[in-house]
Amino acid sequence: MSGTVLVDIPQEVKDSLRKFRFKRRSQGSAAIVIKINKAKLVLEEVEQFDDITIEELAEELPENSPRYVVLSYELKHSDGRTSFPLVLINWSPSSSETGMMTLHASALLNFQNTADVSKVIEVRDGPEGLTKEVIDAKLLA
Repeated sequence: MSGTVLVDIPQEVKDSLRKFRFKRRSQGSAAIVIKINKAKLVLEEVEQFDDITIEELAEELPENSPRYVVLSYELKHSDGRTSFPLVLINWSPSSSETGMMTLHASALLNFQNTADVSKVIEVRDGPEGLTKEVIDAKLLA
């Protein structure tokens, strides 16, 4: 089963990810939220956010359903530089249905490769686990 892909990534999702990746940003964080349609076993774009804070993003995500969030994050470095790294937030609240969590986990690597994002941040404890401090700590470590 190692070569089997359970969840399809449609071309329109790939196109949205590509556009999101290459959009130039000069300030603020942006995100694209993707979910698994369990009935069709395909990924679907839920929403895109421009100039959103991490705390606002956390409030927009469901408390009992997993999501993949590709985040273009405004990161301020100690030397004064600002960069916009792409980060994959693996939003998987512990209150999610077990079957959905299994499906979500099985599709993570394929989605990560398709989104071409190397840094993954796991968030299992809801909005409390997705804060600016958490993201900064992971990216500046």
